[in-house]
Amino acid sequence: QVQLVESGGGLVQAGGSLRLSCAASGRTFNIYPMGWFRQAPGKEREFVALIGWSDSTTNYADSVKGRFTISRDDAKKTVYLQMNSLKPEDTAVYYCAAGILTTTQQGKSDYWGQGTQVTVSS
Repeated sequence: QVQLVESGGGLVQAGGSLRLSCAASGRTFNIYPMGWFRQAPGKEREFVALIGWSDSTTNYADSVKGRFTISRDDAKKTVYLQMNSLKPEDTAVYYCAAGILTTTQQGKSDYWGQGTQVTVSS
């Protein structure tokens, strides 16, 4: 089993920045790709970003390209999501995922974190 613990969410004004962290523990030998999804109130969960293993390939939703950056620290088994130029529409619960199988239709992944709230005020 793999445990994922997210941190870094909070309240920020529009235009501000936040950095989310996701620390993996347990049987972490096969956890990539890892990434982030989000779910806003009344909406379905959607893909945000992912990072691969062998070549650190990254992929982003169109809505966050140029504003969000995903990265990883292998020694700490941690994945980060740097979020800049935040908008009110970025408000959501952000979920870390490991062993991502698909990014469409709310996404499928072997493991999910508990979620961290990000609120962007206008």
